[in-house]
Amino acid sequence: MPNQNQIANPQTGQLPQVKGPQMNDRDYLNDCLATCKLLTDNFNIAVREASHQQLHADMMQILNETHQGAREAYNLMFQKGWYKLEAAEQQQLQQAYQQFSGYSTQFPYH
Repeated sequence: MPNQNQIANPQTGQLPQVKGPQMNDRDYLNDCLATCKLLTDNFNIAVREASHQQLHADMMQILNETHQGAREAYNLMFQKGWYKLEAAEQQQLQQAYQQFSGYSTQFPYH
């Protein structure tokens, strides 16, 4: 029975019923997305700590391109039904809002 809170497209493409050791299109895209996520995490640190202006600018460009690549991989996976999201219920949203709304008093600016 499909999950009512699941946000997904119908799966497209032929994927094997039993997964063997060979990588298929979904595996390659999933690997691409995971790699982009890892790269952006590390480039965020590198950009923040770059002391040379041109190095900073070059790494910012690479960071932005890597974020764009991750977004394109995600979009393709979602379009093909290989990436599913879970819709939050209103009660979960309200609880998260209440939990974090009090944190704003800790910010040095208001």
